[in-house]
Amino acid sequence: MGTYFHHGVELCFAAAYDSDQRQIEQIDSLVACGIDLLIVAPNQVATISPAIDRAYDKGIPVIVFERKTSSQKYTAFMSADNYEMGRQMGEYIAAQLHGKGRVMEIMGLKGSSPAIERHNGFVDAIKSHPGIEIVATLQGDWTEESAIKAIENYQGDLNHIDFVFGQNDRMAMGARKAMSEVTSPLSSRRGAEGEAPKFCGIDGLPGKEGGIRLVRDSILAASYIYPTHGDRLLQLAIDILDGKPYQKETKLMSAIVTSDNANVLLMQSEEMLRQASNLDDLHRQADGYLHQLDTQRTITWLAIGIIALLIMVFVLFYLYHLSKINIQRERVVNTLWNMESEKLQPAPEPSADSVEQTAEKKPEPASPENTENEKGSQFLARFREVVEKRLGDSEVSVEDLASDMNLSRVQLYRKVKNVTGSSPVELLRTTRLNKAYQLLMTTDKSISEVAYQVGFTAPSYFTKCFKEEYGMLPGNVKNN
Repeated sequence: MGTYFHHGVELCFAAAYDSDQRQIEQIDSLVACGIDLLIVAPNQVATISPAIDRAYDKGIPVIVFERKTSSQKYTAFMSADNYEMGRQMGEYIAAQLHGKGRVMEIMGLKGSSPAIERHNGFVDAIKSHPGIEIVATLQGDWTEESAIKAIENYQGDLNHIDFVFGQNDRMAMGARKAMSEVTSPLSSRRGAEGEAPKFCGIDGLPGKEGGIRLVRDSILAASYIYPTHGDRLLQLAIDILDGKPYQKETKLMSAIVTSDNANVLLMQSEEMLRQASNLDDLHRQADGYLHQLDTQRTITWLAIGIIALLIMVFVLFYLYHLSKINIQRERVVNTLWNMESEKLQPAPEPSADSVEQTAEKKPEPASPENTENEKGSQFLARFREVVEKRLGDSEVSVEDLASDMNLSRVQLYRKVKNVTGSSPVELLRTTRLNKAYQLLMTTDKSISEVAYQVGFTAPSYFTKCFKEEYGMLPGNVKNN
């Protein structure tokens, strides 16, 4: 239901069916798919925690729901108070037995936090009633079959059991069936007051086989209801993703179900289910109407598609034209560097005839303008050498470049500005971007690898500078 109120939210569900390995694989698979947030009810406390930690360490917000993890690496936790459930069930049984009797407990999945906490609450409640004995604590796994097997494998005396506490309704019903089918008749297993054993559980679900109806029909003596509040869980997830304030620990309301309130609770639950069914019908009708509306809009969307296609063709043409301009610009910059470097190449060895002719000529004095140009070329060539040597150093500064050229920062700035019309920082950035453009065109390196290789500290900043310089994203160059 919650997805109807939050547009743009996609929910991916996975059920582990009480399998640790399967839940670990599901968590790792969802993380690999690039989910934005993980909601998980850990199958067991210790075994599932490493998988949850891996997701959390990758920066994915984690909501732990209903069951706890052994780590503190989670963003928020939402659950009913399982300890309080067990404690109240213990107090209820003690009140029904008037502080004297024999009880048996059947625990849920071994190592799961609800099983541990419900057991601790139940035991703590019984401790305050010395006349009540916990005959045995058997191990189940939340299924009815596990409770039946636990009772059948129990080697102790099943006679004179007054109450059986199953940590959920299914195990309570499994114990009830198993104890009614053992060899000795049910009448021989009367409790201390001469009554048949009673059974209570936790879940209090509505529906035909739910705990509320079982309590109303006196099949179970009591159950415990705690709505899971999926809408609140989804709202918590949205608040975390939107950066809104949220509570790290959320306790859900819960209450015990007995014969005194079971009928009212069942009526309320059935009415809620009826209204939910009506809402589903309305949603289906709305979906049908929207489908018809979409059909009517087909021609409009086709027209929009054609217009979009024309715009895309124009954009592609513009990008192609811009790419050619940028490539030409890069060639101009490289040519400038190369021309300045060529001026520093030694002159070719003169031939004997030319030497003889030169000897007859008197040397002409160099003009001030030529001398100045030669010095500028030598300086630019030296500066280029220093820049290319430090290109991959993201920490390099103008002071570092000046030091490499045995100049002060001010002297370097003035000389570079005078020769090129640009500042040292601008030339450094332009050189890095040109080198990056070449690497993107000629290598298989990723955008991040290229950014770091040419001295940018962050791929995002590299992308920003690249777009400002060339009018396109690095990915456009790489894809082309």
